Amino acid sequence: VRMVASGGGSLQAGGSLRLSCDVSGYVASGYCLAWFRQGASKELEKVATVDSYGMTTYADSVKGRFIISEGNPKKSLYLQMNRLKPEDTGTYYCAAASEWTAAAGRCPENVGEGDMQYWGKGTPVTISS
Repeated sequence: VRMVASGGGSLQAGGSLRLSCDVSGYVASGYCLAWFRQGASKELEKVATVDSYGMTTYADSVKGRFIISEGNPKKSLYLQMNRLKPEDTGTYYCAAASEWTAAAGRCPENVGEGDMQYWGKGTPVTISS
């Protein structure tokens, strides 16, 4: 499985960015996909998840501003980021849980980085005030 993230950039607060992640080699019908980010603290934060049923979850810090979605056919993952804030600055990673973990088509409850088997290289986002 290969995941390639793109779309990062630098812009001022209040703007919008759309991150993309091309997914190849994932053949199972059930999946759990996610975006994570790593900011200045170096802690990896789960930003949003989407599963095979279209169920989405968001970190409280991005609710109402970010939208996670999939491409059609489902070989792409997107993160629409609106009303960006300086605290959104970081490197963003797309990730997928293993076919075994996502066999039921759902993300595990409280899914975290430890549940993700496949990762894309990060794409940097810098938001200035």
